[in-house]
Amino acid sequence: MVDYREILRLNSLGNSQRQIEETVHSGHHTVSDTLAAAREKGIAWPLDESMTNEKLQAILFPGKFQQRPQYLEPDYAYIHRELAKPGVTLALLWEEYCTKAKSVGAQPYMTTQFREKYHIWARVQNATMRLKHKPGDVMEVDWAGNTIPIYDPDTGAEDEAYLFVAVLPFSAYAYVEACADMKSECWIRCHMHAYEYFGGVTRLLVPDNLKTGVITNTRYDTVLNKSYREMAEHYGTAIVPTRVRHPKDKPYAEGAVKRTYQKILAPLRNRKFFSVHEANEAVAVQLEVLNTTPFQKREGCRKSAFEQDEKEFLRPLPTMQYEPATWLKAKVPTDYLISDGKNKYSVPFDLIGEEVDIRLTKSNVEVFFKGSRVASHVRVLRAMRDPIIFEEHMTPEHRKYLRYSADDFRVWAKSVGRKTENVIEYLLTSKREPEQAYKECAALSRLCDRYGAERLEDACGRMLSISSGPSVRNIASLLKSRRDSKASAKDAEKRETGGGITRGAAAFAIGGAKK
Repeated sequence: MVDYREILRLNSLGNSQRQIEETVHSGHHTVSDTLAAAREKGIAWPLDESMTNEKLQAILFPGKFQQRPQYLEPDYAYIHRELAKPGVTLALLWEEYCTKAKSVGAQPYMTTQFREKYHIWARVQNATMRLKHKPGDVMEVDWAGNTIPIYDPDTGAEDEAYLFVAVLPFSAYAYVEACADMKSECWIRCHMHAYEYFGGVTRLLVPDNLKTGVITNTRYDTVLNKSYREMAEHYGTAIVPTRVRHPKDKPYAEGAVKRTYQKILAPLRNRKFFSVHEANEAVAVQLEVLNTTPFQKREGCRKSAFEQDEKEFLRPLPTMQYEPATWLKAKVPTDYLISDGKNKYSVPFDLIGEEVDIRLTKSNVEVFFKGSRVASHVRVLRAMRDPIIFEEHMTPEHRKYLRYSADDFRVWAKSVGRKTENVIEYLLTSKREPEQAYKECAALSRLCDRYGAERLEDACGRMLSISSGPSVRNIASLLKSRRDSKASAKDAEKRETGGGITRGAAAFAIGGAKK
């Protein structure tokens, strides 16, 4: 599906239409039609979180995508090879493509779409020359292949610290940081530190295709890690991953990695580090050496080039610092509680059985269903005995239970009778906290609704006469089996009457009763 949200976001950042086309992997007409429709309908970035791509498509192009024909995708590599042959034109190849599409029962693209899609493909495939960058426009990032040994001070066991490298191609100004691992959280934190080091944000961010940032990257589609994409949106930058196995797409990052080996790793090769923090202190010193080393073929150094010619073109840092997030998937259980690994939090009960996305930060737990946020909690970092539940998430029955109080139960029991009052008092005082008895007290009140106050009072009295610790379960058993004294008396009376019509002795006299 076309990423309409990303098209509007990138447009708001000032990207050209061609840059948007290449970033979202969509054609010229798709991008231009989307922007035109958005202008016509007054839709602009930022959008509400509930405005998903599906909803946006329905608003921008109502009814257009209800029945989409199955198009045959052209074989672009074949077209490219054939065009190299004498006399072969795109017009001829389009006619052959149409014949092939009809033979397999598919819809062919129109000639303008055919040409447009091929030119986009060819432009990407052939753009391998060294790119010239504007100041403050691009930040390239990568992990260095080599690592720094970290030793355990007690056991001497050796571990590894991984090096994150970021570079601004215009000035070649670099940032390097050692990390304990290459997981998503470290990856994103390093980006944050790089932006802080540079004092601003570039328009574009060019990473490699590591799973920490990019889930899939094909010629047709790019799927970014949710946390990585969120980070980019927060900083107002656009992520443009390199093509798979094409290091020339980020030559400056590759060069910066090489210089990291020469100016940072090599000088530190004989030092022993006992923590990542200690290693980073040494890396920071060598990074300053790298950035202040004079250029060989021009005046100045990386730092001076950055400060004099590039820094002013960076976009300002956001006023609020980004809070890294972790995303999880979960199926909502019957108790409508999801877990962050330490505590449980409620979601709306009508989502029981549905799969939801959970966004975890240090301060918040957010739950999303089909792209819309359905629950948000302040995250509790210490383990809690009870789950964190919002009343509006509860079933009607559970919501009613939440509004109970010990005084309410005492008032109700007094209205039934002394024996019921004694049972309620026992239930409320026998628990560590009165709230623990609310469920049993509510069950006792339901027995009153079912069997009546008189029978409940009698059953409570009978229960108290045989046990000093009355239970609602046993009282219910007495009522169900009709062993409370009121029910027993009624049954005895019924047996005496035989259950029929009773007549006086005169009815059996000779001649019968007088009329």
